[in-house]
Amino acid sequence: MHRTVGDTIELPALATAHSHAFQRGMRGLAQRSFEGGAKEDDFWSWREAMYRLAASLTPESIYAVSRVAYRELARAGVATVGEFHYVHHQADGTPYADRLELSHAVIRAALDEGLRIARLRVVYARAALGRPPEGVQRRFADASPEAALGDVEALLAAYASEPRVRIGVAPHSVRAVPPAWLGTLAEFAAKHALTLHMHVAEQPAEVEACRRETGRRPVEHLATLGVLGPRFVAVHATHLGPGEADLLGQARAAVCLCPTTERDLGDGLPDVTSLVAAGVRLSVGVDSHVVCSPLEELRGIELGERLRTKRRLVVPVEGRTLAEYLWHTGSTASAEACGFPDAGGTIRIPLDAPELALVERERLLDAIVFSGTDRLFSLCAAGGASSRRPLP
Repeated sequence: MHRTVGDTIELPALATAHSHAFQRGMRGLAQRSFEGGAKEDDFWSWREAMYRLAASLTPESIYAVSRVAYRELARAGVATVGEFHYVHHQADGTPYADRLELSHAVIRAALDEGLRIARLRVVYARAALGRPPEGVQRRFADASPEAALGDVEALLAAYASEPRVRIGVAPHSVRAVPPAWLGTLAEFAAKHALTLHMHVAEQPAEVEACRRETGRRPVEHLATLGVLGPRFVAVHATHLGPGEADLLGQARAAVCLCPTTERDLGDGLPDVTSLVAAGVRLSVGVDSHVVCSPLEELRGIELGERLRTKRRLVVPVEGRTLAEYLWHTGSTASAEACGFPDAGGTIRIPLDAPELALVERERLLDAIVFSGTDRLFSLCAAGGASSRRPLP
């Protein structure tokens, strides 16, 4: 996985399998209490602030903010991004003359920053059971699964000859996508060998709403519909119930954890031990871009589990060190979750970095993962070929 090359340590480039690039524009905007302190802050109040930003986006502004988000990722050692993009239409829900205009904007932004991108075309149908899209949600929503999949087919055709771009299907969540749509989406993804990403069990309220509608928890519901499989990536999986990790493992599905966003939103701590023990492949995602720190995402997997279990060295790994497992999770495994077969390059970190002083050679990766700072990436030399255009 890693080797010393001259006075550097060479490592596979990193990847982030779950990004909402436009949310980089929220940096600093959701870190104060509501005026008067009358309302409790949680995920749902944060969502109100995010919706205000989503309502204001134009093709030009979404390209510009995505450029900022992707440049920050590239400078942090990331070579691949999975963009879970759900702002498709104009403010009133009317499609743009080119239905793919906003998709083209985020893809162009990634390529201009030298990143590979999986454009995960989000499908969104409703606000909740019995409620049509409300307010800004009209920008996210499609009239039918066929309308959404028509865009996926157009994206596949548009980027068929671009090796730096992958296209995937992304039902937003069990809240936003009715059961009748999910089978159609899963069948299309399987037919075209596409990755299938979905927010799963992110919030307790989502779990309870799914139980009221279907009689099952989200993963149980998806298993019954035949949605789970080797190309399925459950994003978050924070509030799984007994046996749901086993269902994911039996289907050879993956989970994308987003520790810095889950921490920022107070979402809770996933049961990583059960996921790994069930054979679930893990990946990581920057998600809301509240902070761009791949090392925080990687060590957050283990450190969150230490907080949850009140023990140390708890993520079960075999045949490799914990640091090796975590780096693989944040590099090759996260790139694979985006549909790419490899990490897409290497990075080299200088051995004389202050963070690595006094560290034995065989412990370098342990020190990088658990004690490194983002300064290491400002010092590193990229080993992959990339070209970046200047910001407008």
